[in-house]
Amino acid sequence: MDDDFEFFLAQMGPAIERRRVSTASMARFRGKLPEQLLAYWEQHGWCGYADGLFWTVDPQEYEPVLEAWIGDTPFMEKDAYHIIARSAFGKLYFWGERTGDSLKVIAPGAYCFPRQSRFQNGRLELGLRMFFSKRDREENDMEGLFSPAREKLGQLKHDEMYGFVPALALGGPSELSRLQKVKAVEHLVLLAQLAPLEVMTPP
Repeated sequence: MDDDFEFFLAQMGPAIERRRVSTASMARFRGKLPEQLLAYWEQHGWCGYADGLFWTVDPQEYEPVLEAWIGDTPFMEKDAYHIIARSAFGKLYFWGERTGDSLKVIAPGAYCFPRQSRFQNGRLELGLRMFFSKRDREENDMEGLFSPAREKLGQLKHDEMYGFVPALALGGPSELSRLQKVKAVEHLVLLAQLAPLEVMTPP
């Protein structure tokens, strides 16, 4: 266990809803994603952290989500992306095969943050370690709604998220009373159909 992941676990652990990563899945992404990430998968599986606020995911399972959000955008011309993690509310973490941690999509609001990672090309392994060490609870929460939502709606399973019903794109405030447990992949694909993705210019 490296120091960066130990720090991540200290901030975000322990893991819940752990799913073992198959040999076939490991082989599918070898050479596309950092070996460090595959090592985390092998040791910890795909699972939730911080009581289900942050999740590592199967990129293949989330390919429909990736296609729905950036399939017809210039991002696909710049790199080959994979979704490697998400939040309980639909913050999506995209990993570029060449550019690393270079894109995040906030699905409920339909906007994204492209960035120039300092850890590209030959430094992707270190970039992956930094990706986990930088994660915290506040950045994945949404207006402090996670704890109240978990208390009201119950613990999330690996294929669930908290979604606003109706979706924020259809109007209305982001209030606890509008949150429901929904199937994550299906809901994230639906959100992509409700509003165009707005690209936020880096400061």
